[in-house]
Amino acid sequence: MIDINLIREKPEWVKTQIARRNDSAPIDEILATDTRRREILHEVEALRRQRNESSKEIGRLMGTLKKLEAELKRAETGQETGQSIETLRAQVQEMAANAEQAKEETRRLGDRIAELDEELRVVEATLREKMLWVPNIPHESVPDGPDETWNVHHDPQGAPEPQFDFEPKPHWDLGVELDIIDFERGVKLSGSRFYVLKGLGARLQRAVIQFMLDYHVTHHGYREIYPPFIVRAQNFEGAGQLPKFFDNIYRDAEEDFMLLATAEIALTNLHRDEILEEADLPISYVAYTPCFRREKMSAGKDVRGIKRGHQFDKVEMYKFTTPEQSYAALEEMKQHAIDICEALGFRYRVVELATGDLGFASAKTYDIEIWAAGCQEWLEVSSASNCEDFQARRVNTRYRPMDGGRLRFVHTLNASGLALPRVMIALLENNQQADGSVVVPEVLRPYMGGIEVIR
Repeated sequence: MIDINLIREKPEWVKTQIARRNDSAPIDEILATDTRRREILHEVEALRRQRNESSKEIGRLMGTLKKLEAELKRAETGQETGQSIETLRAQVQEMAANAEQAKEETRRLGDRIAELDEELRVVEATLREKMLWVPNIPHESVPDGPDETWNVHHDPQGAPEPQFDFEPKPHWDLGVELDIIDFERGVKLSGSRFYVLKGLGARLQRAVIQFMLDYHVTHHGYREIYPPFIVRAQNFEGAGQLPKFFDNIYRDAEEDFMLLATAEIALTNLHRDEILEEADLPISYVAYTPCFRREKMSAGKDVRGIKRGHQFDKVEMYKFTTPEQSYAALEEMKQHAIDICEALGFRYRVVELATGDLGFASAKTYDIEIWAAGCQEWLEVSSASNCEDFQARRVNTRYRPMDGGRLRFVHTLNASGLALPRVMIALLENNQQADGSVVVPEVLRPYMGGIEVIR
Protein backbone atom coordinates (compact mmCIF):
# COMPACT_ATOMS: atom_id res chain seq x y z
CA MET A 1 0.00 0.00 0.00
CA ILE A 2 1.08 3.57 -0.40
CA ASP A 3 2.13 5.79 2.50
CA ILE A 4 -0.91 7.29 4.29
CA ASN A 5 1.15 10.45 4.84
CA LEU A 6 1.26 10.94 1.07
CA ILE A 7 -2.55 10.95 0.98
CA ARG A 8 -2.74 13.33 3.94
CA GLU A 9 -0.24 15.78 2.49
CA LYS A 10 -1.05 15.61 -1.25
CA PRO A 11 -4.52 14.14 -1.74
CA GLU A 12 -5.19 15.84 -5.07
CA TRP A 13 -1.80 14.78 -6.43
CA VAL A 14 -2.52 11.18 -5.40
CA LYS A 15 -5.88 11.33 -7.18
CA THR A 16 -4.15 12.64 -10.30
CA GLN A 17 -1.59 9.83 -10.22
CA ILE A 18 -4.29 7.20 -9.84
CA ALA A 19 -6.23 8.79 -12.68
CA ARG A 20 -3.08 8.36 -14.81
CA ARG A 21 -3.66 4.63 -14.35
CA ASN A 22 -7.23 4.98 -15.60
CA ASP A 23 -8.25 3.80 -12.14
CA SER A 24 -9.91 5.16 -9.03
CA ALA A 25 -9.58 4.81 -5.27
CA PRO A 26 -11.60 5.99 -2.24
CA ILE A 27 -9.19 8.81 -1.35
CA ASP A 28 -11.84 11.12 0.16
CA GLU A 29 -13.22 8.24 2.24
CA ILE A 30 -9.71 7.39 3.39
CA LEU A 31 -9.12 10.98 4.47
CA ALA A 32 -12.43 11.11 6.37
CA THR A 33 -11.74 7.78 8.07
CA ASP A 34 -8.19 8.79 8.89
CA THR A 35 -9.44 12.08 10.37
CA ARG A 36 -11.89 10.19 12.58
CA ARG A 37 -9.10 7.81 13.61
CA ARG A 38 -6.89 10.69 14.70
CA GLU A 39 -9.80 12.36 16.53
CA ILE A 40 -10.38 9.16 18.48
CA LEU A 41 -6.70 8.81 19.31
CA HIS A 42 -6.59 12.43 20.50
CA GLU A 43 -9.70 11.98 22.64
CA VAL A 44 -8.48 8.69 24.10
CA GLU A 45 -5.14 10.25 24.96
CA ALA A 46 -6.90 13.14 26.76
CA LEU A 47 -9.23 10.76 28.61
CA ARG A 48 -6.34 8.58 29.73
CA ARG A 49 -4.60 11.64 31.14
CA GLN A 50 -7.82 12.50 33.01
CA ARG A 51 -8.10 8.94 34.26
CA ASN A 52 -4.52 8.99 35.46
CA GLU A 53 -5.16 12.24 37.33
CA SER A 54 -8.38 10.83 38.75
CA SER A 55 -6.52 7.70 39.90
CA LYS A 56 -3.94 9.86 41.62
CA GLU A 57 -6.75 11.85 43.28
CA ILE A 58 -8.34 8.60 44.50
CA GLY A 59 -5.01 7.61 46.04
CA ARG A 60 -4.71 10.98 47.78
CA LEU A 61 -8.31 10.84 49.06
CA MET A 62 -7.97 7.25 50.27
CA GLY A 63 -4.77 8.15 52.14
CA THR A 64 -6.47 11.08 53.87
CA LEU A 65 -9.52 8.90 54.62
CA LYS A 66 -7.39 6.25 56.33
CA LYS A 67 -5.75 8.91 58.50
CA LEU A 68 -9.16 10.33 59.51
CA GLU A 69 -10.52 6.84 60.25
CA ALA A 70 -7.50 6.13 62.45
CA GLU A 71 -7.97 9.45 64.27
CA LEU A 72 -11.70 8.72 64.73
CA LYS A 73 -10.86 5.31 66.19
CA ARG A 74 -8.51 6.89 68.71
CA ALA A 75 -11.18 9.44 69.66
CA GLU A 76 -13.76 6.68 70.13
CA THR A 77 -11.39 4.90 72.55
CA GLY A 78 -10.99 8.06 74.63
CA GLN A 79 -7.63 9.22 73.34
CA GLU A 80 -6.97 12.92 72.80
CA THR A 81 -7.26 13.90 69.12
CA GLY A 82 -7.94 17.61 69.18
CA GLN A 83 -11.31 17.19 67.40
CA SER A 84 -14.67 15.92 68.56
CA ILE A 85 -15.93 12.53 67.50
CA GLU A 86 -18.83 14.19 65.65
CA THR A 87 -16.47 16.39 63.66
CA LEU A 88 -14.22 13.46 62.79
CA ARG A 89 -17.21 11.33 61.72
CA ALA A 90 -18.43 14.15 59.45
CA GLN A 91 -14.96 14.46 57.91
CA VAL A 92 -14.73 10.69 57.35
CA GLN A 93 -18.14 10.64 55.66
CA GLU A 94 -17.25 13.60 53.45
CA MET A 95 -13.90 12.12 52.48
CA ALA A 96 -15.47 8.72 51.74
CA ALA A 97 -18.07 10.40 49.52
CA ASN A 98 -15.34 12.32 47.68
CA ALA A 99 -13.34 9.12 47.13
CA GLU A 100 -16.43 7.29 45.84
CA GLN A 101 -17.17 10.19 43.50
CA ALA A 102 -13.60 10.05 42.17
CA LYS A 103 -13.87 6.29 41.68
CA GLU A 104 -17.13 6.76 39.78
CA GLU A 105 -15.47 9.37 37.56
CA THR A 106 -12.57 6.97 36.90
CA ARG A 107 -15.03 4.20 35.99
CA ARG A 108 -16.87 6.58 33.67
CA LEU A 109 -13.63 7.56 31.97
CA GLY A 110 -12.67 3.89 31.65
CA ASP A 111 -16.00 3.03 30.07
CA ARG A 112 -15.65 5.88 27.57
CA ILE A 113 -12.10 4.82 26.73
CA ALA A 114 -13.33 1.26 26.17
CA GLU A 115 -16.07 2.56 23.83
CA LEU A 116 -13.56 4.61 21.89
CA ASP A 117 -11.07 1.71 21.73
CA GLU A 118 -13.77 -0.43 20.14
CA GLU A 119 -14.66 2.33 17.70
CA LEU A 120 -10.94 2.77 16.95
CA ARG A 121 -10.64 -0.93 16.19
CA VAL A 122 -13.49 -0.67 13.68
CA VAL A 123 -12.20 2.58 12.19
CA GLU A 124 -8.66 1.24 11.78
CA ALA A 125 -9.97 -1.93 10.12
CA THR A 126 -12.07 0.21 7.78
CA LEU A 127 -9.10 2.43 7.00
CA ARG A 128 -6.87 -0.54 6.21
CA GLU A 129 -9.55 -2.07 4.00
CA LYS A 130 -9.91 1.16 2.04
CA MET A 131 -6.13 1.56 1.77
CA LEU A 132 -5.88 -1.94 0.28
CA TRP A 133 -7.90 -0.71 -2.71
CA VAL A 134 -5.45 2.07 -3.55
CA PRO A 135 -3.10 1.04 -6.42
CA ASN A 136 0.54 1.95 -6.52
CA ILE A 137 1.64 5.36 -7.77
CA PRO A 138 3.14 5.15 -11.30
CA HIS A 139 6.77 6.17 -11.63
CA GLU A 140 7.24 9.48 -13.42
CA SER A 141 9.01 7.72 -16.32
CA VAL A 142 6.01 5.51 -17.16
CA PRO A 143 4.35 6.60 -20.43
CA ASP A 144 0.85 7.97 -19.93
CA GLY A 145 -2.06 6.19 -21.55
CA PRO A 146 -5.41 4.71 -20.50
CA ASP A 147 -4.81 1.15 -21.75
CA GLU A 148 -2.45 -1.29 -23.46
CA THR A 149 -2.76 0.44 -26.84
CA TRP A 150 -0.56 3.18 -25.38
CA ASN A 151 2.28 0.81 -24.50
CA VAL A 152 5.64 1.66 -26.05
CA HIS A 153 6.99 -1.19 -28.21
CA HIS A 154 10.73 -1.20 -28.80
CA ASP A 155 12.30 -2.62 -31.94
CA PRO A 156 12.67 -6.41 -32.06
CA GLN A 157 16.05 -7.80 -31.05
CA GLY A 158 17.73 -11.17 -30.74
CA ALA A 159 17.60 -13.91 -33.35
CA PRO A 160 16.30 -13.15 -36.85
CA GLU A 161 12.66 -13.94 -37.52
CA PRO A 162 12.42 -17.65 -38.44
CA GLN A 163 12.18 -18.29 -42.17
CA PHE A 164 10.57 -21.41 -43.68
CA ASP A 165 10.25 -22.84 -47.18
CA PHE A 166 6.96 -24.39 -46.08
CA GLU A 167 3.86 -23.18 -44.24
CA PRO A 168 4.75 -23.29 -40.52
CA LYS A 169 2.19 -24.98 -38.32
CA PRO A 170 0.75 -23.59 -35.09
CA HIS A 171 1.61 -25.56 -31.98
CA TRP A 172 -1.92 -26.90 -31.58
CA ASP A 173 -1.43 -28.88 -34.79
CA LEU A 174 2.27 -29.57 -34.38
CA GLY A 175 1.95 -30.81 -30.79
CA VAL A 176 -0.87 -33.18 -31.61
CA GLU A 177 0.88 -34.62 -34.68
CA LEU A 178 4.03 -35.23 -32.62
CA ASP A 179 1.86 -36.78 -29.88
CA ILE A 180 3.36 -34.49 -27.22
CA ILE A 181 0.27 -32.35 -26.45
CA ASP A 182 -3.09 -33.97 -25.71
CA PHE A 183 -5.97 -31.50 -25.59
CA GLU A 184 -8.80 -34.04 -25.46
CA ARG A 185 -7.51 -35.81 -22.37
CA GLY A 186 -6.78 -32.50 -20.68
CA VAL A 187 -10.41 -31.50 -21.14
CA LYS A 188 -11.49 -34.94 -19.96
CA LEU A 189 -9.50 -34.55 -16.77
CA SER A 190 -10.23 -30.91 -15.89
CA GLY A 191 -12.36 -29.16 -18.50
CA SER A 192 -11.66 -26.41 -21.00
CA ARG A 193 -8.31 -24.59 -20.96
CA PHE A 194 -6.47 -27.67 -19.67
CA TYR A 195 -4.18 -30.03 -21.58
CA VAL A 196 -1.75 -32.90 -21.06
CA LEU A 197 1.91 -32.82 -22.06
CA LYS A 198 3.14 -36.27 -23.07
CA GLY A 199 6.49 -37.93 -23.61
CA LEU A 200 9.06 -35.55 -25.01
CA GLY A 201 6.62 -32.67 -24.62
CA ALA A 202 6.61 -33.13 -20.86
CA ARG A 203 10.37 -33.66 -20.88
CA LEU A 204 10.94 -30.53 -22.96
CA GLN A 205 8.99 -28.40 -20.49
CA ARG A 206 10.90 -29.90 -17.59
CA ALA A 207 14.16 -29.23 -19.43
CA VAL A 208 13.24 -25.59 -20.01
CA ILE A 209 12.41 -25.10 -16.32
CA GLN A 210 15.67 -26.72 -15.17
CA PHE A 211 17.69 -24.74 -17.71
CA MET A 212 16.19 -21.41 -16.63
CA LEU A 213 16.69 -22.11 -12.93
CA ASP A 214 20.30 -23.16 -13.47
CA TYR A 215 20.99 -20.13 -15.68
CA HIS A 216 19.63 -17.65 -13.14
CA VAL A 217 21.51 -19.28 -10.28
CA THR A 218 24.81 -19.75 -12.13
CA HIS A 219 24.97 -16.67 -14.36
CA HIS A 220 22.81 -14.13 -12.52
CA GLY A 221 23.54 -14.97 -8.89
CA TYR A 222 20.01 -15.72 -7.68
CA ARG A 223 19.35 -18.06 -4.77
CA GLU A 224 16.86 -20.79 -5.60
CA ILE A 225 13.74 -21.10 -3.44
CA TYR A 226 11.19 -23.90 -3.46
CA PRO A 227 8.14 -22.41 -1.70
CA PRO A 228 4.81 -24.00 -0.77
CA PHE A 229 2.33 -23.81 -3.64
CA ILE A 230 -0.54 -23.31 -1.18
CA VAL A 231 -0.35 -20.29 1.13
CA ARG A 232 -2.55 -18.32 3.52
CA ALA A 233 -4.70 -15.45 2.29
CA GLN A 234 -2.54 -12.85 4.03
CA ASN A 235 0.22 -13.69 1.53
CA PHE A 236 -2.04 -12.65 -1.36
CA GLU A 237 -2.93 -9.44 0.47
CA GLY A 238 0.73 -8.70 1.09
CA ALA A 239 1.59 -9.09 -2.59
CA GLY A 240 -1.28 -6.82 -3.66
CA GLN A 241 -3.50 -9.60 -5.04
CA LEU A 242 -6.21 -9.14 -2.42
CA PRO A 243 -8.80 -7.82 -2.12
CA LYS A 244 -8.89 -6.66 -5.75
CA PHE A 245 -8.38 -10.02 -7.48
CA PHE A 246 -10.32 -12.29 -5.14
CA ASP A 247 -12.44 -13.75 -7.95
CA ASN A 248 -9.34 -14.86 -9.88
CA ILE A 249 -7.89 -16.95 -7.05
CA TYR A 250 -8.30 -20.69 -6.57
CA ARG A 251 -8.95 -21.22 -2.87
CA ASP A 252 -9.81 -23.85 -0.29
CA ALA A 253 -13.51 -23.80 0.55
CA GLU A 254 -12.95 -24.60 4.24
CA GLU A 255 -9.42 -23.53 5.21
CA ASP A 256 -7.55 -20.23 4.90
CA PHE A 257 -5.51 -21.52 1.96
CA MET A 258 -5.08 -20.29 -1.59
CA LEU A 259 -3.19 -21.74 -4.56
CA LEU A 260 -0.33 -19.58 -5.80
CA ALA A 261 -1.12 -17.43 -8.80
CA THR A 262 2.62 -16.69 -9.08
CA ALA A 263 5.73 -17.41 -7.01
CA GLU A 264 5.91 -13.64 -6.45
CA ILE A 265 3.20 -14.04 -3.79
CA ALA A 266 5.25 -16.44 -1.68
CA LEU A 267 8.54 -14.59 -2.24
CA THR A 268 7.02 -11.24 -1.23
CA ASN A 269 6.09 -12.73 2.13
CA LEU A 270 9.33 -14.61 2.72
CA HIS A 271 10.63 -11.79 4.94
CA ARG A 272 7.29 -10.64 6.37
CA ASP A 273 7.70 -8.70 9.65
CA GLU A 274 11.49 -8.93 9.41
CA ILE A 275 14.21 -6.30 9.67
CA LEU A 276 16.97 -6.88 7.13
CA GLU A 277 20.45 -5.41 7.18
CA GLU A 278 21.39 -2.95 4.43
CA ALA A 279 24.69 -4.79 3.97
CA ASP A 280 22.72 -7.89 2.92
CA LEU A 281 20.78 -6.05 0.18
CA PRO A 282 20.01 -6.69 -2.56
CA ILE A 283 18.64 -10.17 -1.89
CA SER A 284 17.91 -12.08 -5.10
CA TYR A 285 15.66 -15.15 -5.27
CA VAL A 286 14.49 -17.37 -8.09
CA ALA A 287 11.70 -19.94 -7.80
CA TYR A 288 9.82 -22.37 -9.97
CA THR A 289 6.13 -22.92 -9.20
CA PRO A 290 3.01 -23.96 -10.99
CA CYS A 291 0.57 -21.06 -11.12
CA PHE A 292 -3.21 -21.22 -10.79
CA ARG A 293 -5.53 -18.45 -11.96
CA ARG A 294 -9.24 -18.35 -12.58
CA GLU A 295 -8.81 -16.59 -15.90
CA LYS A 296 -11.84 -14.62 -17.07
CA MET A 297 -11.36 -15.42 -20.71
CA SER A 298 -13.70 -14.24 -23.44
CA ALA A 299 -15.36 -16.85 -25.58
CA GLY A 300 -13.56 -17.08 -28.90
CA LYS A 301 -10.35 -15.44 -27.67
CA ASP A 302 -7.20 -17.58 -27.56
CA VAL A 303 -9.36 -20.68 -27.58
CA ARG A 304 -6.84 -22.80 -29.45
CA GLY A 305 -3.65 -24.15 -28.06
CA ILE A 306 -1.90 -23.69 -24.73
CA LYS A 307 -1.45 -19.92 -24.68
CA ARG A 308 -3.98 -19.21 -21.93
CA GLY A 309 -5.06 -21.59 -19.20
CA HIS A 310 -6.01 -21.86 -15.57
CA GLN A 311 -2.75 -23.69 -14.74
CA PHE A 312 0.73 -22.94 -16.03
CA ASP A 313 4.37 -23.10 -14.93
CA LYS A 314 6.70 -20.17 -14.35
CA VAL A 315 10.20 -19.40 -13.17
CA GLU A 316 10.11 -16.17 -11.17
CA MET A 317 12.93 -13.78 -10.23
CA TYR A 318 12.52 -11.60 -7.14
CA LYS A 319 14.63 -8.94 -5.42
CA PHE A 320 14.61 -7.03 -2.15
CA THR A 321 16.62 -3.80 -2.50
CA THR A 322 17.12 -0.37 -0.98
CA PRO A 323 15.13 2.45 -2.62
CA GLU A 324 18.33 3.75 -4.19
CA GLN A 325 19.06 0.38 -5.84
CA SER A 326 15.65 -0.51 -7.15
CA TYR A 327 15.50 1.09 -10.60
CA ALA A 328 18.96 -0.16 -11.52
CA ALA A 329 17.77 -3.57 -10.30
CA LEU A 330 14.71 -3.33 -12.57
CA GLU A 331 16.93 -2.80 -15.62
CA GLU A 332 19.10 -5.70 -14.48
CA MET A 333 16.14 -8.06 -14.08
CA LYS A 334 14.80 -7.04 -17.50
CA GLN A 335 18.18 -7.98 -18.96
CA HIS A 336 18.17 -11.29 -17.11
CA ALA A 337 14.87 -12.19 -18.78
CA ILE A 338 16.33 -11.11 -22.13
CA ASP A 339 19.37 -13.32 -21.50
CA ILE A 340 17.10 -16.35 -21.36
CA CYS A 341 15.34 -15.29 -24.57
CA GLU A 342 18.69 -14.96 -26.33
CA ALA A 343 19.99 -18.27 -24.96
CA LEU A 344 16.91 -20.03 -26.32
CA GLY A 345 17.30 -18.36 -29.71
CA PHE A 346 14.18 -16.19 -29.61
CA ARG A 347 13.41 -12.99 -31.44
CA TYR A 348 12.11 -10.68 -28.72
CA ARG A 349 10.98 -7.15 -28.08
CA VAL A 350 10.70 -5.00 -24.96
CA VAL A 351 7.41 -3.26 -24.19
CA GLU A 352 7.14 -0.38 -21.72
CA LEU A 353 3.69 -0.53 -20.18
CA ALA A 354 1.60 2.62 -20.14
CA THR A 355 0.10 3.81 -16.87
CA GLY A 356 -3.30 2.34 -17.73
CA ASP A 357 -1.83 -1.14 -18.26
CA LEU A 358 0.25 -1.34 -15.08
CA GLY A 359 -0.40 -4.09 -12.59
CA PHE A 360 -2.07 -3.01 -9.34
CA ALA A 361 1.14 -3.21 -7.27
CA SER A 362 3.56 -1.98 -9.91
CA ALA A 363 5.15 1.47 -10.21
CA LYS A 364 6.89 0.60 -13.50
CA THR A 365 6.78 -2.49 -15.71
CA TYR A 366 8.54 -3.86 -18.78
CA ASP A 367 7.06 -6.77 -20.70
CA ILE A 368 9.24 -9.05 -22.81
CA GLU A 369 7.53 -10.62 -25.82
CA ILE A 370 8.84 -13.35 -28.12
CA TRP A 371 7.83 -14.14 -31.68
CA ALA A 372 6.01 -17.41 -32.40
CA ALA A 373 6.18 -18.24 -36.09
CA GLY A 374 3.30 -20.73 -36.26
CA CYS A 375 0.51 -18.68 -34.72
CA GLN A 376 2.19 -15.48 -35.98
CA GLU A 377 2.02 -13.70 -32.62
CA TRP A 378 4.15 -11.81 -30.17
CA LEU A 379 3.75 -13.69 -26.86
CA GLU A 380 4.46 -12.14 -23.47
CA VAL A 381 6.86 -14.36 -21.55
CA SER A 382 8.11 -11.95 -18.89
CA SER A 383 6.81 -9.01 -16.94
CA ALA A 384 9.47 -7.16 -14.94
CA SER A 385 8.10 -4.77 -12.32
CA ASN A 386 9.34 -2.46 -9.61
CA CYS A 387 6.77 -2.26 -6.82
CA GLU A 388 8.92 0.15 -4.80
CA ASP A 389 7.77 -0.02 -1.13
CA PHE A 390 4.14 -0.87 -1.97
CA GLN A 391 4.37 -4.57 -1.06
CA ALA A 392 6.92 -4.00 1.71
CA ARG A 393 4.45 -1.80 3.60
CA ARG A 394 1.84 -4.55 3.41
CA VAL A 395 4.17 -7.24 4.73
CA ASN A 396 6.20 -4.91 7.00
CA THR A 397 9.62 -5.76 5.59
CA ARG A 398 12.18 -3.12 6.54
CA TYR A 399 15.92 -2.75 6.65
CA ARG A 400 18.39 -1.14 9.04
CA PRO A 401 20.59 1.43 7.25
CA MET A 402 24.33 1.05 7.72
CA ASP A 403 24.57 4.67 8.87
CA GLY A 404 22.37 3.86 11.85
CA GLY A 405 19.37 5.90 10.67
CA ARG A 406 15.73 4.98 11.20
CA LEU A 407 14.36 1.76 9.77
CA ARG A 408 13.19 2.03 6.15
CA PHE A 409 10.95 -0.10 3.97
CA VAL A 410 12.70 -2.15 1.30
CA HIS A 411 11.77 -1.98 -2.36
CA THR A 412 10.58 -5.21 -4.01
CA LEU A 413 10.88 -6.24 -7.65
CA ASN A 414 9.71 -9.25 -9.62
CA ALA A 415 10.21 -10.57 -13.13
CA SER A 416 9.24 -13.73 -14.95
CA GLY A 417 12.28 -15.59 -16.01
CA LEU A 418 10.43 -16.96 -18.03
CA ALA A 419 6.77 -17.98 -18.09
CA LEU A 420 5.54 -21.18 -19.64
CA PRO A 421 3.76 -22.40 -21.71
CA ARG A 422 4.42 -19.54 -24.14
CA VAL A 423 8.10 -20.44 -24.19
CA MET A 424 6.99 -23.92 -25.25
CA ILE A 425 4.84 -22.45 -28.03
CA ALA A 426 7.77 -20.52 -29.49
CA LEU A 427 10.20 -23.42 -29.11
CA LEU A 428 7.92 -25.75 -31.05
CA GLU A 429 6.78 -23.31 -33.72
CA ASN A 430 10.12 -21.60 -34.39
CA ASN A 431 12.17 -24.80 -34.53
CA GLN A 432 9.82 -26.93 -36.64
CA GLN A 433 11.07 -28.66 -39.75
CA ALA A 434 9.39 -29.49 -43.05
CA ASP A 435 8.94 -33.14 -42.00
CA GLY A 436 6.97 -32.08 -38.88
CA SER A 437 9.84 -32.64 -36.45
CA VAL A 438 11.17 -30.03 -34.01
CA VAL A 439 14.85 -29.30 -33.40
CA VAL A 440 15.75 -28.99 -29.73
CA PRO A 441 17.87 -25.86 -29.03
CA GLU A 442 21.44 -26.78 -28.20
CA VAL A 443 21.31 -25.33 -24.65
CA LEU A 444 18.43 -27.65 -23.77
CA ARG A 445 19.95 -30.88 -25.08
CA PRO A 446 21.90 -31.70 -21.89
CA TYR A 447 18.57 -31.50 -20.04
CA MET A 448 16.94 -33.74 -22.66
CA GLY A 449 19.43 -36.56 -22.32
CA GLY A 450 21.16 -35.51 -25.54
CA ILE A 451 18.00 -35.63 -27.69
CA GLU A 452 18.44 -33.26 -30.62
CA VAL A 453 15.14 -33.65 -32.47
CA ILE A 454 11.56 -34.40 -31.41
CA ARG A 455 9.91 -36.54 -34.07
